[in-house]
Amino acid sequence: MGNTKVRDSMTANPLAIEADQPVVKAAELMAKENVGSLPVVENGELAGIVTDRDLVIQVVARGLDSKSVKVADVYTAKPVVASPDELLDQALQRMAEEQVRRLPVVSDGELVGMLAQADVARSADAQSTGHMVEEISKK
Repeated sequence: MGNTKVRDSMTANPLAIEADQPVVKAAELMAKENVGSLPVVENGELAGIVTDRDLVIQVVARGLDSKSVKVADVYTAKPVVASPDELLDQALQRMAEEQVRRLPVVSDGELVGMLAQADVARSADAQSTGHMVEEISKK
């Protein structure tokens, strides 16, 4: 993808959730926005990421009350991130190495975007997209 930067493919200003919110709110936002994850912020800075899988495994499967469990109790802290100015190829390599399908994009600690497989698929050729999905899905 040559000189393409992360900022050229990311979704800017993504919806995020505060860590002190109940997980039911995260589930509602994910459903409304048709996404499988949300960045988690505390005091305006990225704290982690919560996924639909986190909600199912850590809340639903355990029979916990989704209105009383907080996002802070289930999210993944210190997720793998990208910079808006780094080369897209570098971010994709990190996604493959870390086996993640999405990266929060951070500038000076502040969440500025999300880079997901779907974002890259829209901007890359079919061969590159297929290779990327294959590498990320090896796990």
